[in-house]
Amino acid sequence: MSRIGKQPVAIPAKVKVEVKGQKVLVEGPKGKLNWELPRRTGAKVENGNILISRQGEDAQAKALHGLSRSLVNNMVKGVSEGFVKKLEIQGVGFKAAVQGNVVNLNLGYSHPLNYPIPAQVKVTVEENTKLTIEGPDKHVVGKVAAEIRGFYPPEPYKGKGVRYVGEHVTRKEGKTVQ
Repeated sequence: MSRIGKQPVAIPAKVKVEVKGQKVLVEGPKGKLNWELPRRTGAKVENGNILISRQGEDAQAKALHGLSRSLVNNMVKGVSEGFVKKLEIQGVGFKAAVQGNVVNLNLGYSHPLNYPIPAQVKVTVEENTKLTIEGPDKHVVGKVAAEIRGFYPPEPYKGKGVRYVGEHVTRKEGKTVQ
């Protein structure tokens, strides 16, 4: 049996979980999420826990069992606590600002980059160079952070660009004159 899949997912006090066939609906203080379970898995709510089950003992069924449990756990954690990614911008003249539902980035290009913020995601900017991305859906928060970082990943020579907080960038030595 899948070690991860057989573990129950505890439901916090402020979170409401509903299972309708293959669809799992989770609602909490940070938002609402829903997800459809894969064909060979099922879910039920018992005694304040969500139990994920599977039909079959082959490798694919076992993999989907653990995956489903992890995704449902992330949904419950997301609507109760939320997920956060932090980015920092390094470089002279590089800055960011939130204008309505768009993140406006000046990253040294001839034009500003405008990134539309998806629903349920909140982006805040501090000191023009520190971005905080928050939301209930772990996948969407990570995707937004990765796409913003993708506009100008940190380069190894001067170290400028958009990076995750705490990310280590290996610096290279430039050309030397003989």
